[in-house]
Amino acid sequence: MENIMARLFGTDGVRGVANEELTPLLAMQLGQAGATVLTKEKAHKPTIMVGCDTRISGDMLANALMAGVCSVGANAVYVGVVPTPAIAYLTRRYRVDAGVVISASHNPVEFNGIKFFDGDGYKLPDQLEDEIENYIRNDMKGIKFVTGSRVGKIKYRSDAREEYINHAVKAVSVELTGMKIVVDCAEGASYYTSVEALKELGAEVIAIHNNPDGTNINANCGSTHMEELQARVVYEKAQVGLAFDGDADRLLAVDENGKIVDGDQIMAIVGNHMKNKGTLKQNKIIVTVMSNLGFSLMAKERQIGIEQTKVGDRYVLERMKEVGANLGGEQSGHIIFLDENTTGDGLLSALHLLEVMAETGRKLSDLASIMEVLPQALVNAKVPNHKKESYMEYPEIADAIDQLTKKFDGQGRVLIRPSGTEPLVRVMIEGKDQKMIEEEAGKLAALITNTVL
Repeated sequence: MENIMARLFGTDGVRGVANEELTPLLAMQLGQAGATVLTKEKAHKPTIMVGCDTRISGDMLANALMAGVCSVGANAVYVGVVPTPAIAYLTRRYRVDAGVVISASHNPVEFNGIKFFDGDGYKLPDQLEDEIENYIRNDMKGIKFVTGSRVGKIKYRSDAREEYINHAVKAVSVELTGMKIVVDCAEGASYYTSVEALKELGAEVIAIHNNPDGTNINANCGSTHMEELQARVVYEKAQVGLAFDGDADRLLAVDENGKIVDGDQIMAIVGNHMKNKGTLKQNKIIVTVMSNLGFSLMAKERQIGIEQTKVGDRYVLERMKEVGANLGGEQSGHIIFLDENTTGDGLLSALHLLEVMAETGRKLSDLASIMEVLPQALVNAKVPNHKKESYMEYPEIADAIDQLTKKFDGQGRVLIRPSGTEPLVRVMIEGKDQKMIEEEAGKLAALITNTVL
């Protein structure tokens, strides 16, 4: 394994093409190393809960991972197909030592991923991921393989998804009788949970893409492909459309006119409603630097505090815990309601949004107008990998950014960040005039490429 120079763990667990990069052998080793690291302080025989999304490689990888868990003397509980947030919740609810989700979220079917949650339902910090990775890089040296009665067992539970539904409808018990909702389940993990939860609360549910066959997850559907949902909401004269991704930890919505309502707008709608009810802790919402400038302008106007973090829900969560906030998330629809779950939760996000609609009696298009989504222009500047962090050291680049920022005077902004995976610097400019910002972004990207090369 020494030839893997790149870090195994990305921002959201270990990802790759199943059976090519993410092999059953690697899954087994992750089970062995993960169980060892996450349970090393435990005096009892530890238990790890495992769930997956609907992709065909889930069974192969889950079973390999659980074999690894059992081989180091830990037990596994397999709960089958459930949303990622269900594992985060149930890990705490059943007081198991850790949870694992086999999923590649919104990616196509050939990919899969493995992500760990600790016993409190939080994604692992970098240092624990590094410990797991070090065992794998060092040919599993130092891991104790057990024999005889110390080998672990696997228990299968089929009631976990019901527990998760019960938790969600108890957390946000909104009356939805008379509301017509189109739900796009992305042929993924929410195909059962989201539909059942909404029906339990009285909604008339029209479900699309809720017949997963293992190979159709995210295929032209879900939160990454909204066109069909948009058309269907208008056709059915529904009040709202809801789109989940493959593992149901994010949600995007569609208003009654078929217009997309993104994560920023959902946080603005729900956050403002929480503020009015006195339930928005610290009067603060935590977002990333990619959130639209319109969100900041809305927050300023409504006297809601916002803090911005690096891109990635783990950074949002860390900051939420530090400052005691209970609402945070990303433009992509990854929204965390920390009072009710420890990770982005598509179903909770949907119920909170529907609650605002039900309690105010207002249409979603009307609610979404709380913030103006300012146009964004995104241009990639090609730069050598080893130089992509140091673009600000060039005075002419720093100067150009400074000039542009002054020109916008608070009504626009310039955001530049190195790509995590490619030899690129991403130049994003927001402002009121699409043509102008596209021109400026193109000029700035060309300047960066020409200067840094």
